[in-house]
Amino acid sequence: MVQKAKILLVDDRPENLLALEAILSALDQTLVRASSGEEALKALLTDDFAVILLDVQMPGMDGFETAAHIKRRERTRDIPIIFLTAINHGPHHTFRGYAAGAVDYISKPFDPWVLRAKVSVFVELYMKNCQLREQAALLRLQLEGGGQGGTVKESPGLLAEPSARLAAVEEQAEALSKQLDDDSADAAAVATAAHLERKLTGLRRALDALEPGTGSGGPPLPPAQN
Repeated sequence: MVQKAKILLVDDRPENLLALEAILSALDQTLVRASSGEEALKALLTDDFAVILLDVQMPGMDGFETAAHIKRRERTRDIPIIFLTAINHGPHHTFRGYAAGAVDYISKPFDPWVLRAKVSVFVELYMKNCQLREQAALLRLQLEGGGQGGTVKESPGLLAEPSARLAAVEEQAEALSKQLDDDSADAAAVATAAHLERKLTGLRRALDALEPGTGSGGPPLPPAQN
């Protein structure tokens, strides 16, 4: 069973959170509410999120301050943030949003289809990264098991399963990259997809080096990255 991605919705107004849930429910992911910046930071301490939708204007800790805290934490600094703001804010707010580390800045009222499409891209990228980490962990376990009873070269079928699973992820990542190119997607999404492809290439090279007949075991497997 494929685990659902978590999407963090941060807004101090319940009706806005309800609207976001209605728009994003079609993605069939786990939607987590936070009614303040402090509540959002608390949720980020324990859960991993694919993307954060963050309202700019909130009492107490506003969206910019919340984003600054998120980007300062090593655990959360790479989570994409999409700022949502009232339409009457000027361009200086947009600049502040990108300066705070946002990958996008959307004015209210926003097009539900556009918002859902943008969020779905980051959910897909997150899921691909999760799959990649799982392949790396599985490969390490199998290599450790193979090392107890012989070398990888003595067990030609050892790498068959992780290699096949990795091939499936590679195919999905390639399709996603083509989709991003066709849709002229945000630069942040394209860069994230390129980073994922580089990690996939590194893992594939490590697997190929460990195949029987290609050497004495090849280079060590690169560490999994978030």
